[in-house]
Parts: sequence; C-alpha cells; structure tokens
Amino acid sequence: MATPAAGAKLDPSLPIAMFDSGVGGLTVLHECLVSLPEEDYVYLGDTAWFPYGVKDPDDLRARIREIAELLLGGRAKLLVIACNTATSIGEETARQVAGEHGVAVVPVVEPQAEIAAAITGNGKVGVLATPNTVASAAYRHALEGQGRALEVTEVEAPDLAPFIQDGSPFDEAVVEMARTYCAPLKAAEVDTLILGCTHYPLVAPLLQRILGRDIRLVSGGHAVAAAVQRTLERRGLARPADSEGTYRFLCTGDVDSFCDLGTRFLQMPLGEVERVEISSGS
Repeated sequence: MATPAAGAKLDPSLPIAMFDSGVGGLTVLHECLVSLPEEDYVYLGDTAWFPYGVKDPDDLRARIREIAELLLGGRAKLLVIACNTATSIGEETARQVAGEHGVAVVPVVEPQAEIAAAITGNGKVGVLATPNTVASAAYRHALEGQGRALEVTEVEAPDLAPFIQDGSPFDEAVVEMARTYCAPLKAAEVDTLILGCTHYPLVAPLLQRILGRDIRLVSGGHAVAAAVQRTLERRGLARPADSEGTYRFLCTGDVDSFCDLGTRFLQMPLGEVERVEISSGS
C-alpha cells in the first residue's frame, strides 16, 4: 500500500498507532479507550527489549525508528509514544519517520509537563522516572518551557518499572524501595509529582500513601488522551462518536506473558496478540 505524501489528507478511519517498551503503555491506551472509544487502535509492546530505561541511547533510537516504520507502514493516522523513555530519547527519531508518512506524533512528556505546571501551587514539581529519562532532562526542559518559574526535582527509579513489569507481589522490600525514591521528593517539598514512566500508575496508591494525600500525581494516561483528542480534531481526523472502535496488539516477546500482565494494566480483555520481530538492537 502506498505511503501518503507528507501533505496528503489521511483517512480518519485509520487506526491510532501506539508503542511502549512493554505493558506500561497500556495505562495510556486504557485512558484513550475510555476517552475516545470510537477510535481504532494498534498497540506494540516491545517486551523483548524491556526495559528501555537503561539501554544505550543510540541503540534505542535505532530501535524506535524500526518500530515507527513497522507501525506506520501498516497505515495509521497518528503515532502515540506511550513510553516516557522512548519520548525522552527518541521523540525526534519518531517524528522523522512519522513526517515521512504525513502522520503527527503525540509524546507523553510534554502533555504531563503542561498539566503539572498548571496545577502546582508552590511551584515545586517532582519527576520520578527511569535513569535514561532523567539523564535526558526532557521533563526539565518541558517544564522550563511552561512560562512560569518552577523548582524541579528529578529522581531516578531504576528498579521500579522492572518490578511492576514482572508482576511481582508487593512486600516490605518494595515499600522500602518506594520510600527511598520518595525521600528526596519529600525533602524538596514538591506538591506535584510527575509519574515519569507509564508503569508507575500501578503503584500510585503506594506512592500517594508515602508522599501524603495532598501531593498531586500526574500520570501519562489522562494527559496523552487529551492531547490525542486535540490533535485528531485539529487535523480533521476524529471519527464520529457514534460507534465503538477496535483495538489489537503486537508484542516482540513472549505472547502469554504479555497477555497475563497486559490484562492487569489495560483492565479490559486483550484478545489475540501477534508476535512480531524487530531486528534493531536484538
């Protein structure tokens, strides 16, 4: 099937393509399914290469390029990067590929930064994220561009996403790990915390308990769903809100594991999952 020119009008009936390093991005897909149920979606979980948070940035960009080519080569009207690390390291790479297909990109970092800057009362914003995301300073730059003076405290949480992805049971060691990550955020007196990884909403109650009920947590799902809706409407690609769309899944790792964990993250049935191969970084 021919690729549309960059200025060509896309078909609104095409699906929204979305990808993440694993199942964490399903928390973003969940919000999109609830907010925009009339749309079709295709989601790729790169579970064979999880976690992205500690990968070499150049290798990760090559991987993201191939994933974007795979998803957009199958025709899609929008590309959503439902992964904070992929956004931080490879957003420009994804945009280059998407631009060749005439498709817009919705990342996860900027929408979260906009919300955090808008709701913080004392101007002290925390970011809890993977090492690669923190090292990229993507959130810091995004927050600095929000037009108000903000004090930003970033904390690396290298073990949190792998723990959630594994589906391991909660125990006191996990609570202590979370307390360690939250300590500098409490010391900085942040009143707003960006959950800088799409896995983190699954431990949001634990983080809220440690930080206190008055701390506002900003997850990627709500922010991205709103950005997706705005982008589709602006580009004339929104489908009529009179039907229920479909969703399907691709993964690069074990299908059974993806299904078991994915159901918990999506909070909806997954159905069939197709395994695909990505050569870059393998």
